Amino acid sequence: MQKVNNITIIGLGLLGGSMGLALKKKTKAKIWGIDADKEHLQKAQELQIIDAATTLNNLHKSDVVIIAVPVNKIPEVAKEVLNQVQENTLVFDVGSTKHSICEAVKDHPQRENYVAAHPIAGTEFSGPNAAFDSLFENKKNIICDARLTNPKILKKAVELFKVLGMQTDFMESESHDKHIAYVSHLSHISSFMLGKTVMEIEKDEINIFNMAGSGFESTVRLAKSSAPTWTPIFIENKENIIRSLDEYIRNLQEFKEHIANDNEKAVFRIMEETNYIKEILD
Repeated sequence: MQKVNNITIIGLGLLGGSMGLALKKKTKAKIWGIDADKEHLQKAQELQIIDAATTLNNLHKSDVVIIAVPVNKIPEVAKEVLNQVQENTLVFDVGSTKHSICEAVKDHPQRENYVAAHPIAGTEFSGPNAAFDSLFENKKNIICDARLTNPKILKKAVELFKVLGMQTDFMESESHDKHIAYVSHLSHISSFMLGKTVMEIEKDEINIFNMAGSGFESTVRLAKSSAPTWTPIFIENKENIIRSLDEYIRNLQEFKEHIANDNEKAVFRIMEETNYIKEILD
């Protein structure tokens, strides 16, 4: 990888914090941190996620700037960062939606410094305490609208993600947001709504605890995810999410009707056909 001396991470939650830990471990760069939450900033220093705190005014000293704030904040932060950095500085975000961010920065004079990235990695936990250095190993990274980035900057980004243990693919930002609505955002909504439904129906928490098997636990795991992180994701990608929800609700309604009508063959057929997902995921 090209020599990197100084990396600044803006947003020190799970993704930003894990990148800090991994890059400290795998590079010789000094890791600087910025976070609007003073407790997060202090905790990141205590956990040695970052070497020291810094400010946006010092971004001209950085070789790499990583933006790991909620997706609705990224466009504003990205523009401010691009106003500060040097000609050869790599700037990238790690947001789960991409098109609105790409649109926001497309006319910025320093757009060539920017990489619209989505490292597909995470857990249901949040904050600096949730960070760990192997989060990104053997995971997929998506870079969107790569044609708008300076080739040298793009190469630096791909090399950095490789250092993190990730394989990078390329997509257009509109296509990314459409597909991620189905394979990621919908699964989070399903988990949140399953948890909500069970808590509304089963008022006795002891019964939930005693009767919850591994199936329920694994399905509802994502309902533990951070509301401040996921609320803006759902709103930013609402058009694609609504389309995916319409299809999901249609399938649920159809399945409900087959059960109500004792249509054993239809219930069996739908589940057997859906078993094909094993071939895709395995």
